[in-house]
Amino acid sequence: MPSPKPALSPAQLDAFLRDGFVRVDNAFPRALADEARAILWADTGCDPDDPATWTRPVIRLNQYGHPPFRAAANTPVLHESFDQLVGPGRWQPRFVLGTFPVRFPSAEDPGDAGWHVDVSFGYEHPDFFEWRANVSSRGRALLMLFLFSDVGEDDAPTRIRVGSHVDIARQLAPAGEAGLTLRELAADGFARSAHRPEALATGPAGTVYLCHPFLVHAAQPHRGTRPRFMAQPPLLPAEPLKLEREDGAYSPVELAIRRALGLA
Repeated sequence: MPSPKPALSPAQLDAFLRDGFVRVDNAFPRALADEARAILWADTGCDPDDPATWTRPVIRLNQYGHPPFRAAANTPVLHESFDQLVGPGRWQPRFVLGTFPVRFPSAEDPGDAGWHVDVSFGYEHPDFFEWRANVSSRGRALLMLFLFSDVGEDDAPTRIRVGSHVDIARQLAPAGEAGLTLRELAADGFARSAHRPEALATGPAGTVYLCHPFLVHAAQPHRGTRPRFMAQPPLLPAEPLKLEREDGAYSPVELAIRRALGLA
């Protein structure tokens, strides 16, 4: 019998290496998105049918482990995708989805729309600008964007600098395992990746973007008509990423870093 079709095609894996992200359509059912969104709406304190109650550009909700969220994060297609990108046995299942920045249509500046990468260790420091990332991506295997509502171009989709994971890998490499703080990474305003083309994380509810942990991305104001619901949890590693493996069994996340540094 022929082997089952993999979750991610060879072309998608190549795109991940080149661009730093891959879009997974129908990663979880729309019905789960609808259930989860009802929970989130209740916690915003806003009325989904009354835009007069949508008084802030963004409301941040945190740490949802209710059944629809757990189910959305653990579908077979996502688990297989994690195996393909990070390696079987090298990642930890998600049972709680992290921060939900719920974005509302607003002319007001949300105040959080700058370019950045998500740092992954040093969280014990009280100043988040002192949190760190390093070239082997300690503490983070993937950045993930879970769309729990339909997101069009006007609905504050996350902006992505295509291929920017290469620039960050090269910036981090000289700092070794100690890595750099967010303050150091952002010292030039992420100018090293400013030449990169931009993509938007759009799609229907149930879409998930699986991103290299070094991908430069940014929020933006909401110019549409319906609030956007998205989770942005990390996929945590079950073991450290390695840039030198005796058996050469590099995951695409590791291989992308090695290629950026001229090691592959």
